[in-house]
Amino acid sequence: MTEVLGDFIRALRSADVRVSTSESIDAGRVVGLVGLDDRRTLRDALAQVLAKSEDEKAAFEETFDAFFAFDQFKSRPPAANDDRADAADSAEADGGEGDDGEGEDGAPQQSGSPSAPGSGGMGGEPQGEATPATDLASLLERGDQAELQMALAEGARRAQLNRIRLFTQRGMFTRRIMELMGLDGLNDEIERRERDGNAPGAERLAELREDLRGQVRDYVEKQLEIFTANSGRQLREEVLAKVRLSNIDRSDMRFMRELVRKMAKRLIALHSRRKKVSRRGQLDIRRTIRANIEFDGLMFHTVWKRTKIDRPKVMAICDVSGSVAQVARFLLMFLYSLQEVLPGVRSFAFSGRLGETTDLFDREKLEDALVDVLRDFGGGSTDYGQAFMDFEEIALDDVDHRTTVLILGDARSNYGDPGGDILKKIHARARRVVWLNPEPRTMWNSGDSEMRRLQPYCDKAVTCASLKDLERVVSELLRSAV
Repeated sequence: MTEVLGDFIRALRSADVRVSTSESIDAGRVVGLVGLDDRRTLRDALAQVLAKSEDEKAAFEETFDAFFAFDQFKSRPPAANDDRADAADSAEADGGEGDDGEGEDGAPQQSGSPSAPGSGGMGGEPQGEATPATDLASLLERGDQAELQMALAEGARRAQLNRIRLFTQRGMFTRRIMELMGLDGLNDEIERRERDGNAPGAERLAELREDLRGQVRDYVEKQLEIFTANSGRQLREEVLAKVRLSNIDRSDMRFMRELVRKMAKRLIALHSRRKKVSRRGQLDIRRTIRANIEFDGLMFHTVWKRTKIDRPKVMAICDVSGSVAQVARFLLMFLYSLQEVLPGVRSFAFSGRLGETTDLFDREKLEDALVDVLRDFGGGSTDYGQAFMDFEEIALDDVDHRTTVLILGDARSNYGDPGGDILKKIHARARRVVWLNPEPRTMWNSGDSEMRRLQPYCDKAVTCASLKDLERVVSELLRSAV
């Protein structure tokens, strides 16, 4: 059960259904409660613990139907030797209504565990050993499809077909499964019949071997589809998340916006609840005394100190000149996609003069606001000193001990005064100041870069050039205690 359930969860994750470790444990308990006899009940019960949104429910149902293909893996008891092939053909012709009988949803009505792709059964236990080499020839000639499919599923389990990831692996897994089913012995039997002059028997067996090869190839391709449903897109996401934002091609912008929303959604799920962390070992003396006044000071009830982790107050100052503008675009997109957990974001943009852009994002759609910000503030000559002076006039009085100030820029101020004295004032008032520089550290302090003069007034200065970097910074911001 554990092995097959683990494969099914892996298939769900490939289909973009997010399943946590605790949800996997819940799914195991569900299988133990509802059993394996009724496919519809099993599907509905697992959907309750594994699928959260409407999109995930649709993906779950599609993956469940593909993974547990009952019509291909029936556990019928073998018929009499002379009638096995006829019984199998009859059951197929009747839509699978063989000796066992099935419900309207195609679920076996007896307690036999249905097999799942890449396994020896729903319970994850092998259906006996793989077909011995000497038996594969007789198994093919008997035409017992049920037993043959069980042997195929066991061979797939032993070959670890659930680890297939690339279409170029199809041939390798097909060959490996056939070898585990007894291909070498089958070839020896064909050669023996040819030596004995039994050409018709050898030819018949060779045809059955090719039919089996086709079945195994189809089976492997189906598993490839199940376990790699979105692998191409996922690989592209992984690559683009690590690429420098200044190198992103215009054709990838729509894809990048979706990736930002997905990252933001993940962060919202992690940080949407306001938490209070209790630290046992630090007694709150005042509250403990008040709680025990009625007991004449005897401490029947102890109260422990708690650290409240609250939503941070964020001000983002973004340099939108030159190549920095691309990184600023995605930082603002990130912050304003997190309204559920960062409702009080104030944003400021500059190249020469600085202006507040918070109202733009309140009035307009995110994409339209970003276009307006880059148009209105992205055309001047970069001047950090003037930008900090403007910020001092507009918002310094609003900076307090709860405020985190994010500054995004390369600190290149065209050899002018970078405004370090004003940044020192901001640092003295704020909870913390974090500088996000899209350039690698080797470029800091080169040319007209003023990082050496500005960094002492920052609690943290990091390189931030990709979506992964932005996600890490924002996630740390959300985890910080106020």
